[in-house]
Amino acid sequence: MVLQMESPAPSIKVEDWLIGEPLANFQPGKVYIVEFWATWCGPCLAAMPHLDSGLEVIGVAADEQAPTADEARTKLDAWLSEKCSNLNYRIAFDHTGEMNRLWREPSFSGGIPASFVVDRDGHIAFIGHPMELDDVLPKVLNGSWRTSDEAKAADTQRIARSEAMAREQALKKPINDRFRAAVEKEDWKTALLAIEEGIALLPDNLNFRQAHAHLVLHRMHDMWTGLPVMSQFACDAIDRNSEHWMIAALDQLFHPNLDHSRFPSAERFAMGKELSEQILALNPAQGDSPKFWSYPAVARYYHESGNKDRAIEMVELALKSLDGPEPVADELKQHLLPELLQALANYKGEEVCCGALCAAPQNNFPKGPKSSRTRKNTKPRRKQKKE
Repeated sequence: MVLQMESPAPSIKVEDWLIGEPLANFQPGKVYIVEFWATWCGPCLAAMPHLDSGLEVIGVAADEQAPTADEARTKLDAWLSEKCSNLNYRIAFDHTGEMNRLWREPSFSGGIPASFVVDRDGHIAFIGHPMELDDVLPKVLNGSWRTSDEAKAADTQRIARSEAMAREQALKKPINDRFRAAVEKEDWKTALLAIEEGIALLPDNLNFRQAHAHLVLHRMHDMWTGLPVMSQFACDAIDRNSEHWMIAALDQLFHPNLDHSRFPSAERFAMGKELSEQILALNPAQGDSPKFWSYPAVARYYHESGNKDRAIEMVELALKSLDGPEPVADELKQHLLPELLQALANYKGEEVCCGALCAAPQNNFPKGPKSSRTRKNTKPRRKQKKE
């Protein structure tokens, strides 16, 4: 049975309540948000501030990655104690899959974060991404949402998108299974056949396109095949005007963990220049859009091309955008800040600090343009307090 707007809300069946009092039933007259999330999910962390709305909120951790329920529970308890000790809404834990079977599967909500709004009469009023709640919740609270054409159209579109995604997942699964099995055996030819089949079926799938470029360039080291593959990937990313696609393309060209020594420098830097300029045109420095996703990739291009000052500027803008007008969850900041500080220290060639966190330049980090590099696995350190 499909779970959609106007459906009665399913039951809450969890293994344990980690924060807040257990909830047995939805009380008439109250509006609830049931939010599925996980500690490993970056977008979930970014969305968490949107949940603190004064309503009845239930966060459901049903996707923790651990071999056993006890290990998942221990990991989750530690994470909540460290990161979210001041949460003022309920957090439930379920490792059995029951909550996913009751809520997400019948609503085609395959990914997380996923929000469900339960209206005052115990019926579903909204299903979707939590970032959409800012517009929807006021209309739910004043009683105008469920009867509106906007709500009905949104739910119809959601179901259509979800069904399309389910069909795509069914197509991808056997291909991904073959690809992963071949990669484990380092059978690159079989892996390539699987990826090419995936691209033939789903030419707009970014994961297949990215895997294709990575495989021929960085696993098979086949520049004859890889150069036109990478060139087409970069062109398609620019034609789409998609920041996400362009970051993925730049990573294949300039990520410090990859060996680019076999890649012809002229072609690599030409592609990097075009991708970087397109990202900056799409997300200009003077705009308010977040910079912390794309600007580090652009900075790597500028550093390798010899424009150290421009690389430093890109990272500084990325750091600044962590405190921009759009709220960024503290957990997401803590995830991004060390890597950004390390890049800034490397480009400046000196120690840099942000609050209590400091990073020193890595000893083996190249000072100027270089076609390949290795990266020492060091982490930013906490600044020592002065006595």
